[in-house]
Amino acid sequence: MKSMIGVINLDHELDVLSELTYFRCGAAVPFAGRYRLIDFVMSNMMHSGVEDIALFVRRKYRSLLDHLGEGGPWDLDRKRGGLFILPPDWNDPSDVSIGEMQHIYNNLDFFERGPAPHIVYSGSQHLGSVDFSAAYEYHIQQGADVTLIYSTPEELLPEHRPCVRLDVAEDGRVTDIHHEQDNRNIYMEMFIMEKNLFLQLVNQCIAHQESHVFRDAIQKNRHKLKIAAYQHTGYHAVINSLESYYRNSLELLNPDTFHALFDPQPVLTKIKYEVPAKYLEGAQVNHSLVANGCQIDGQVENSILFRGVKVKEGARIHNSIIMQKCVIEEGVVLENVILDKDVRITAGIKLQGDVRKPYVVAKDTVI
Repeated sequence: MKSMIGVINLDHELDVLSELTYFRCGAAVPFAGRYRLIDFVMSNMMHSGVEDIALFVRRKYRSLLDHLGEGGPWDLDRKRGGLFILPPDWNDPSDVSIGEMQHIYNNLDFFERGPAPHIVYSGSQHLGSVDFSAAYEYHIQQGADVTLIYSTPEELLPEHRPCVRLDVAEDGRVTDIHHEQDNRNIYMEMFIMEKNLFLQLVNQCIAHQESHVFRDAIQKNRHKLKIAAYQHTGYHAVINSLESYYRNSLELLNPDTFHALFDPQPVLTKIKYEVPAKYLEGAQVNHSLVANGCQIDGQVENSILFRGVKVKEGARIHNSIIMQKCVIEEGVVLENVILDKDVRITAGIKLQGDVRKPYVVAKDTVI
């Protein structure tokens, strides 16, 4: 869609997942056996026809760069346009911008060179198959200055507590923006706005030493702007804590939940060519997701195993998430555990967490 350019802002998503974000930003955290959290919003933009996407990053993005490459899986490895990974420029002596505004001020050429008249702006913590092209058509029909994308979950969960809430009138207009905990209209940290208006509001924020795009450019101007609300009605998960990551991951073992996330449109990710999973004589696997390259000679139940995991004879894994290339040696017992990449659990060790607070082992650890 040449009517929109994409902006994915990762500035506030650095350390929310504890051990899983020791060595990477939140958007690069592995999810669902073979994906990263960034894949979902990238895929949504790609399927909506967005051809130019900027990622605003600040630190801990080496893993993200390795995963995204030149953007090939999302058809963004183009001679013109495509994927732009844009840290702020620290060397401009005239720059008075702070916070998120630094990214925009230091990369104005991205917006000025892009031919699209509108932007679609998002983070990576809200997962779902969001149709940005339908949201754009709604934005135009409403004649809105800005359209906020929201979801209304059947049940409010702990991860919804820090989320912004919207009051929405019958005509689709936003009448208030707040944090009232009993309101179920959850703002998904995604909006669509005309590009020139966006840059105008950003310049006003910079002039007043304001730092936050949504709070300072939109929420503070809610009485001056015509703000519409587009409701996303499909799958929606918020990954803003270790507990929400663990619970939403294991909920994908329910086929209905899995298909609600992955069936509306494909989720694209970095391609890795590996052999199929190998189940040895002692393997017992039940109600689990097992990725390519795994070799299993133990018991796995209600768990997610990423690529290349080795589970040796007599090992038992229950209610756990085991990331890429972990080695689980003989006789190990893991229950309610998250192992980051390249962890080795030596023979006979038992690790047990709680379903409400899993036991987490950071990347490259040997126990």
